[in-house]
Amino acid sequence: MSSNRKNRAWCLKKRPQGEIQQDDLDLVENDVPVIAENEILAKTIYFSLDPTNRIWMSDIDQYMEPVEVGDVMRAGGSLAVVEESNVSEIKPGDIVQGGLHGGWQEYFIIPGEEATAIPMPDGMPMTAFMSVLGFTGPTAYFGFLDIGKPQPGETVVVSAAAGAVGSIVCQIAKIKGCYVVGIAGSDEKCDWLKNDLNVDEVINYKSEPILDSLKEKCPNGIDIYFENVGGETLDAALTLMNNFGRIPVCGLISLYNDWDSPGPKMFRNVLMKRLTVKGFLVSDYLERYSESLEALGTWMAEGKIQYKVDVVKGIENAPDAVNKLFTGENSGKLLIQVSEEP
Repeated sequence: MSSNRKNRAWCLKKRPQGEIQQDDLDLVENDVPVIAENEILAKTIYFSLDPTNRIWMSDIDQYMEPVEVGDVMRAGGSLAVVEESNVSEIKPGDIVQGGLHGGWQEYFIIPGEEATAIPMPDGMPMTAFMSVLGFTGPTAYFGFLDIGKPQPGETVVVSAAAGAVGSIVCQIAKIKGCYVVGIAGSDEKCDWLKNDLNVDEVINYKSEPILDSLKEKCPNGIDIYFENVGGETLDAALTLMNNFGRIPVCGLISLYNDWDSPGPKMFRNVLMKRLTVKGFLVSDYLERYSESLEALGTWMAEGKIQYKVDVVKGIENAPDAVNKLFTGENSGKLLIQVSEEP
């Protein structure tokens, strides 16, 4: 390995207080790692920015170990090209998922037993494997179908509906014959939901009172609320849930920068309306992953699923870009492009 090749990586410098700041991380430059037997060296093309990045930076009790101060920042997913390989089944030039070995860095090593080349079908954008055919599509698929258990004609409300997961949930709900209300944070996003994704009704939470708007646009109450944000939106949905309604909890993004915010005032409706409220992670469904990809791929081929990606170029922009998730500036799946597609 040539000594002049360098690897840039964002490492956690200190745990953020509130919104992520540039000086909460360090952009560190080291030598590109050298592979050993049964390892591959991969060069990052894209890595994912997700609300859960903020959770991992904190030391609260969570579903994974937090990123330790000094460690490379974890990514929710990455796509990389193989540069060198000591694994017979993997060749230089193959495209691989980074898994937990990737992160916010340019180069990384994957053990051979965890490396799988991803076939790239002609005409399929590479970014699809970081979004609808990556983790976001299956997250929407399993959370909505397994926990939401939709029936034709039911009323479905989706928060962060123009986001990576929420937008797929809206479309699956329409495929299943539901009446869908999407909540988003701009007129542009609401227009996309209604005009392109055929959502029945939309609410701009930045310009409309959530509870009053939901009462107007959900005249028959709410059967399924797909939860991405928490806070006032969750309270409003709880207020209008029908008996035996279902709430898949995918995220609580409004709380991630301030865990001291008060809990929902209408929690009593979990009892009064006999609701099912269940948190989930897409990793809970790994054994059924192929099921979701087959369904999503079919719906895409039939023109029933659209998706958006918001690509920010340059690893140096990751700390600023991740905050777009919390201000609502992103549109669809937020990615950092580290290098050019091969």
